[in-house]
Amino acid sequence: MAGRFSRSFELARASWSVVRADKELMLLPVMSVIAMIVVVGSFAVPVVALGGFLDGSVRAEPGPAEWVVALAFYVLTYFVGIFFNTALVGAAMIRMDGGNPTVGDGLRIAWQRVGRIFGYACIAATVGMLLRALEERVGWLGRLIVKLIGVGWALASFLVVPVLVTRDVGPVEAVKESAGLLRETWGENIIGNVGLGLVFAVAYLVLIAAFVVVLVLAAQANVPALAAIVVVAGVVALLALAALQATMQGIYAAALYRFATHQGAPVAGFSTDVMQAAFRGK
Repeated sequence: MAGRFSRSFELARASWSVVRADKELMLLPVMSVIAMIVVVGSFAVPVVALGGFLDGSVRAEPGPAEWVVALAFYVLTYFVGIFFNTALVGAAMIRMDGGNPTVGDGLRIAWQRVGRIFGYACIAATVGMLLRALEERVGWLGRLIVKLIGVGWALASFLVVPVLVTRDVGPVEAVKESAGLLRETWGENIIGNVGLGLVFAVAYLVLIAAFVVVLVLAAQANVPALAAIVVVAGVVALLALAALQATMQGIYAAALYRFATHQGAPVAGFSTDVMQAAFRGK
């Protein structure tokens, strides 16, 4: 087990090496956030304009119209996230093949697969809505079971985007292939994600602690402009860290898929010895 965690951190360091070689790839998560804000605003602004949050009326059960709007919102938000993740993974694949990808290369790859991305967004959004609806209607034990089902779905679908990038298959086939690959690489899939999560959890805690300390010092200085600068800098730093996490997560998924399907093939930025040990057959 210790060896698996060690290999996972080695993979994380390799992912970081790819990020250092292609820092512009971090723009893709930033673009995803901007697009997500636009989607949320396109739904929120009309609701606010029509008084949806101000009339004080709350329906016990949403009607058909509300369900349709909710599903449309889910599909669009999933589509945005998956589209830019596809662009990121596609660009990472180019780097792993020894190329020098650009943001435009990633976006082109994603656009060429826009139909499949939309299909998978519909599947993922439907699953997400069903799990949320079930969670709201069951007790604590049922909610725990639903959450476990959600974790299982997230793991089974973790490699869907690399499959969509590299293979000419539809969204349903991509989900099936991702689930099949999970059975072969479940150890590195789970532990690798936990490893990345722990690294960034520590980074977030350190950043937030530093932000609080600097903000307190700025407040004690009684200079409002300085406090405002600290707040803006803190928000920018958090967004940059989130973009880095999303970028490394996409690169990790690309590496996991590449070595799961092409064991032993050399890939730029990743140690062949580490990857061969990580994906040794069970």
